[in-house]
Amino acid sequence: MSRGAAVVPVLLCLLAAAYGVFVSNLNAACLRCLCFAITGCNVTHGCTKGYCGPFYISRVYWADAGKPVFPEDDPERTGAYQDCAKEYNCASTIVTNYMARFGRDCNRDGITNCDDYAMIHYNGGYSCETSLDNTNFSAKYDVCRPGALAGESE
Repeated sequence: MSRGAAVVPVLLCLLAAAYGVFVSNLNAACLRCLCFAITGCNVTHGCTKGYCGPFYISRVYWADAGKPVFPEDDPERTGAYQDCAKEYNCASTIVTNYMARFGRDCNRDGITNCDDYAMIHYNGGYSCETSLDNTNFSAKYDVCRPGALAGESE
């Protein structure tokens, strides 16, 4: 391997660490739609039945996303997961990190987009192929879906 070829992956890792995670076709419109579909994007939603915040995030989902927390917080602090999951911007980071890890073409249409991220968010990263048909989540997602998909050109 040439020296230049070895440097490129290192630079990409450094850029990702410095500027956050980029996930293709996961944009603000898609995140808002996922939020709307799961809780009506209720930013005052606390924690119930092991799920927290406007994205209804479980502790396992948060851990799979790399345990993001607020700056200067410690992921091992009691309450760090809940505090991040209950705040929209921090919770968006959790969702983005989760999609970076599990993002794939769940519906097998040849494109990884908000439809796939909806399936991942609702079903989990390991069983995203499960249909969303006949779920309350799907009914709400279908309302905001056109805007979420249109936002992919952002």
